[in-house]
Amino acid sequence: MLPYQTLHEAQDSLGRPLTFAETLWFNYSARMPDFLLYFHNFLFLLCVFSLCPLPVALVELKGPKFLDRFKIQPKVRMPLHIMVKCYKDVMFVFFFVVGPLQLSSYPLIKLVGIRMGLPLPSVWEMLAQLLVYFMVEDYGNYWLHRWMHNKWGYEKIHHVHHEYTAPIGFAAPYAHWAEVLILGIPAFVGPAIVPGHIVTFWLWIALRQMEAIETHSGYDFPWSLTKFIPFYGGAEYHDYHHYVGGLSQSNFASVFTYCDYIYGTDKGYRYHRYQKEQLGKMKDISFGEVNGKSNKADQDPKSQ
Repeated sequence: MLPYQTLHEAQDSLGRPLTFAETLWFNYSARMPDFLLYFHNFLFLLCVFSLCPLPVALVELKGPKFLDRFKIQPKVRMPLHIMVKCYKDVMFVFFFVVGPLQLSSYPLIKLVGIRMGLPLPSVWEMLAQLLVYFMVEDYGNYWLHRWMHNKWGYEKIHHVHHEYTAPIGFAAPYAHWAEVLILGIPAFVGPAIVPGHIVTFWLWIALRQMEAIETHSGYDFPWSLTKFIPFYGGAEYHDYHHYVGGLSQSNFASVFTYCDYIYGTDKGYRYHRYQKEQLGKMKDISFGEVNGKSNKADQDPKSQ
């Protein structure tokens, strides 16, 4: 709830006119308790988990054939009833674990200094803070994820997430309730170190989950805007981690690839990529030889 009764009071306090975005924020939040503003995060996550996986799910179920070449594991197709079951399981954990965690963390959000008033942050401030959040979460997630691939962590907790060896978007948040809690820790560390506005926090949580949905989509689309992000892993990178399964000691990072490179946990993936490239070259050579022989036979008078 803002400490201003009118727009004029807000402008006098800031010493300048409100921007268009700030005017909208004032009209929306001036009389709304801070706890209800924070509750929006729960609603945004519900929308992200429910809606963001739908486009690729429709491609998987009824998409045009020309998109099949972007399927990372083309021999594996998820039927509708599997997707529905996955979504139901995710929603169960969401309402009984994620939701209560989000709501009960409100005092912590206030304690670390995430603000909800005016002024709103600039675009550059938001981008800088989001970069810090992604970097901090990626590093913490790398080590926690790597720990969950030891014998105890995998058998007791992480094996649930790896039930989908060919992941789908709905399976991004599909995990044991304990994993949801453990991997949720790094997501809060960045905002605690560099607290910003609640709008930035909303955007951070939504973008992080959208990124997870993309990397679990099962499709590697060349037009994805994330291709332009330096050191970004992407769907093909994380899909290998699921493909190998519980034995995987590769590609632990959640967003970027630098941790796997620095600590040597991308060697299996790089060898896999090398093998695929060599196989592709061999197929091209074989195809060229077949075409060459065919053309030679067509030109040889004795073959007429």
